[in-house]
Amino acid sequence: PCTRNHGAMHRSVVLIAAALAATVTPAGCFSASRPLVMRASAVRTLATRPRVHLAPRALAARMSSAEATANAPGPAPADGGLMNTLKIGALFGVWYAFNIVYNISNKKILNAMPFPFTMSVMQLGVGLFYLLPAWLTFRAPPKLSADNIKTLIPIAMMHALGHLCTVVSLGAGSVSFTHIVKAAEPFFSTVMSAIFLKSFFPVPVYLALLPVVGGVGIASLTELSFSWVAFLNAMASNTAFSARAIFSKKAMEKPQGENMGAANLYGVLTIMAFLMLLPVAAIVEGPIAIKAGWNAAIAGGNTAKYLINTSLVSGLFYYLYNEVAFLCLDNVHPITHAVGNTIKRVVIILASVVVFGTTMTPLNKIGSSLAIFGVLLYSLAKQYCK
Repeated sequence: PCTRNHGAMHRSVVLIAAALAATVTPAGCFSASRPLVMRASAVRTLATRPRVHLAPRALAARMSSAEATANAPGPAPADGGLMNTLKIGALFGVWYAFNIVYNISNKKILNAMPFPFTMSVMQLGVGLFYLLPAWLTFRAPPKLSADNIKTLIPIAMMHALGHLCTVVSLGAGSVSFTHIVKAAEPFFSTVMSAIFLKSFFPVPVYLALLPVVGGVGIASLTELSFSWVAFLNAMASNTAFSARAIFSKKAMEKPQGENMGAANLYGVLTIMAFLMLLPVAAIVEGPIAIKAGWNAAIAGGNTAKYLINTSLVSGLFYYLYNEVAFLCLDNVHPITHAVGNTIKRVVIILASVVVFGTTMTPLNKIGSSLAIFGVLLYSLAKQYCK
């Protein structure tokens, strides 16, 4: 009787286990939507399958192995450890340093040769000398179809226009003033998102834009070297980059080619923007005007070596600071990146004031601080209200 009961109990346990197994999804989770049904043949197979007896030593070995696996430490958190903190700090330091070098070298070359169209094209073109070797060596090159390129054309156009307008603004006014006005870019992005994407944010996000708009207004009214060319082009740059973000969001709803991460996407846009601006610069400024400007710069006390080196440095560091910005974003939370981006603007303004001796009135300082503080509030509110 004990043997029969033991055999019946075993078959019952097997049937219950089989029924439970039938409800387990491939991912290893129980599914309430799948009925407890099995084929009769499968049940008979499970019920008649001989039991496997493990020796005590073998059983202990298996249990020990399972326990060791369960208790094994997982991978270290991405944001933990001294080395990771040092790495992030170094990335942000390099990001700020590259930004400072670009803005100062760009302003210097524009002071010597006021040809913003040509300088914009040159700065985009210098990036090719970094991109092409990278794609041939340590980075997988992007693979794009004709349809992919067609989709990216509007984004590249806004990228080219935004960069051109920024360079024009930097050449016409002070570096600090251009960056104060460009602090209003979140306002343009928010408005354009509402119009074109029907994307709306909670009230605190919009309230955070008030100090941005007010601060830019105060700084503009009290700017000693105010220039409508600088102001309007900085505003146009804000509009273009906001439109670039809108187009990118709509285009990237579907995969665009292969190996199109953030860095490669930026590289492709740089190449396309370069090709778009090249003929425009040739028409607007032209080789004759550039030659005359070159001769005037030499006559003004600049050497050919200085002009060439400053131009190349501005182009190289323009591409590199954007590359490092993507690395920073990949290694930190978006809020940390937003705070870092706000601090970056402060660092650039302070560095330009020191290098170029820009005079800022008390009201100008208040307006600048208010605008930058508003950008920080906007970034934090946008992340918090997601």
